[in-house]
Amino acid sequence: MYLDPNDISPFNGNFFGLPSNIEEANLVYFPIPWDVTTSYGEGTAKGPQAILEASYQLEWHDFDFPDIWRIPRATFPISEEIYQKNQEMRSQAKKVIQHLENGGKIDASIITQKLKAVNQASIELNNWVYQHTKIFLEQNKLIALIGGDHSVPLGYMQALAEKYPSYGILQIDAHADLRNGYEGFIHSHASIMYHVLQILNINRLVQVGIRDVCQAEIARIQQDERIIAFDDWQLKDNAFSGMTWAAQCQEIVTQLPDRVYISFDIDGLSPEFCPHTGTPIPGGLQFNEAIYLLREVVKAGKTIIGCDLCEVAPGNDEWDGNVGARLLYKLSNFMLASQAT
Repeated sequence: MYLDPNDISPFNGNFFGLPSNIEEANLVYFPIPWDVTTSYGEGTAKGPQAILEASYQLEWHDFDFPDIWRIPRATFPISEEIYQKNQEMRSQAKKVIQHLENGGKIDASIITQKLKAVNQASIELNNWVYQHTKIFLEQNKLIALIGGDHSVPLGYMQALAEKYPSYGILQIDAHADLRNGYEGFIHSHASIMYHVLQILNINRLVQVGIRDVCQAEIARIQQDERIIAFDDWQLKDNAFSGMTWAAQCQEIVTQLPDRVYISFDIDGLSPEFCPHTGTPIPGGLQFNEAIYLLREVVKAGKTIIGCDLCEVAPGNDEWDGNVGARLLYKLSNFMLASQAT
C-alpha cells in the first residue's frame, strides 16, 4: 500500500492513521478501556480514545528511525463491550471506595457482593487480554497495549511468559504497584507488579522514577533480589551532585536482561506532561529523559518484546492525549527497531 508521509493522516480508526490491517501488520496497537479500580482520579478508560484522536496530528518522521513508519502496524478496535462493562463495574467499585473512605470495614456485608463482582470482572478482563494477546503472539506480532489503568497488562505479560523462557520488565512509574491488593480489589491498579512477580519466567523488575510508596512495598523491594529500584529521589540527588542522566541510564540499562518488556505508567513523567492522570505526583522524569532511557535500552542491544502505556486520562483539552500519542509512537518504534539489534 502506498503511503505519503507528507500527507495528512486519515481518520481511519487506526492509531496515527497508519492503514495496515491486522493480518499484514508486524505490530498491533491493543487498546483496553478499563479503569474499574482507580482509587483517586478516574478517566483512564477514556485514555485510548484520547490518544487515538490526538495521534492523527503526529508526523510519522522519527528522528531516531526516519523510515520506521513503513513497517506495517494495525489497530485492534476499542471494545465498546469492555468499556460498558467498565462503566458498570466502576460504579460498584466507587461504592466500595466511598464505604472505606467513610471509615467502613473491608469485611462489611454491605460491600461483600460489590467486591466480589468487581474482582470477578477483573479476572475476566485479565483472561480476555490474555486470550487476545496470545493469538497475536502466536502470529509473531508485536503488541503495544494501551490502557486504561495499570492493572490491564497482566494477561499480556502472562501470554509473553508462555512464549519466552525468561524476560525482565522496565517499569517507569511514580508508584511501585507492589501491594497485595488494594481497597479490597485483588487486581487493583496498585497491585500489577505484585501479580507480575508471581509469573516465574519474569526474572527482573527494574523500576524507574518511583516516588510514592508504602512501607510494605519498600520492604518487598529490599527483600526481593529480582527488584532493582531507581527511585526518583535518588535519581534527582544524583543529578544535583553532578551525575549525568546518560551515566544514570547506563546504570539502569545494565540491570536489564536481554529481553525486556516496558511498562510505562504516564505518571512516571513529571505532572506537567500528564495533569489529568489518576494519581499525579510531583517529581518524575521529563519527556525527553524518558525517551533517552528507552533509546539507551535499544542501543545496548536489548530486545523489547512488548510494551504498555497506561494511566493517560483526558482533560478539557488534548494535552494528555497529545503527550500519550507521542510517547506511544516512540515506544512502538523503539520496540520495532530493537528486533534488528
